[in-house]
Amino acid sequence: MEVQPCLSAPCRYDDCKETADWLLARTKQRPKVAIICGSGLGGLADLVEDKIVFPYKDIPRFPTSTVEGHAGQLVFGKLQDRECVCMQGRFHYYEGYSLHTVTYPVRVFFLLGVETLIVTNAAGGLNGNYNVGDVMVIKDHINLPGFCGQSPLVGCNDDRFGVRFLCMSDAYDRNLRALAIQTAHEQKCGSFLREGVYCMVCGPTYETIAECNLLQKLGADAVGMSTVPEVVAARHCGMRVLGLSLITNKAVTDYESNEKANHEEVLATTRLRTQELQRLVRHLVKKI
Repeated sequence: MEVQPCLSAPCRYDDCKETADWLLARTKQRPKVAIICGSGLGGLADLVEDKIVFPYKDIPRFPTSTVEGHAGQLVFGKLQDRECVCMQGRFHYYEGYSLHTVTYPVRVFFLLGVETLIVTNAAGGLNGNYNVGDVMVIKDHINLPGFCGQSPLVGCNDDRFGVRFLCMSDAYDRNLRALAIQTAHEQKCGSFLREGVYCMVCGPTYETIAECNLLQKLGADAVGMSTVPEVVAARHCGMRVLGLSLITNKAVTDYESNEKANHEEVLATTRLRTQELQRLVRHLVKKI
């Protein structure tokens, strides 16, 4: 039975296929793993061997990243002899993109044949037991924009991507989380590894003290401005997902505090923890 085009679809299948076909025609790599590198974490892609680099501006229908710390290129190659593709720089709702555009690369990955998505981000620590420099394995998330109807799945559903009504109780793959924790201990990273709940806010402002206190009460351990839309799109396409948050600052929850969140602190912390995080992901990819 012929599939009728969905004119109101947020991410049209044919557009994503055009992008995927363009990439497949220009590389022999057929990655099963994709990695989205968050703020300051683009160095993960620098470890890729036999790499082929595609600047976003050269890829048909691809958006471009405008945030400092995001290089804005797609890197195909091998990590520990495993073929993968890395996004050096993601897209955010606060940049003015729709969530459909933010998640466009994820749907392209699906059409490339990717089966596992690793998402990384820089996040503020809400959990009082977390320290700056900790790495949190995401076990669940709170999708605040989704509560307000902001979702990459809004619009006409195309069954070639996934089902209309998506289950999210298993958003972050249990086996991948266990594998990440095991690998972290093997690589001597266990002392700063955590497991918790990530909350997405739209940004680009950092949270007020009242908002941080509210998010703590909701059960969030870390807060950031990304990741959740890509996870939703990946699960819609049937990919397994692993999420890693680098805690780059502690959320301010006390009105007597003089601390202020800022992007420079975020980038500085990622530089300090880069080598450990790269080692963790590199050895993890080998086991997937």
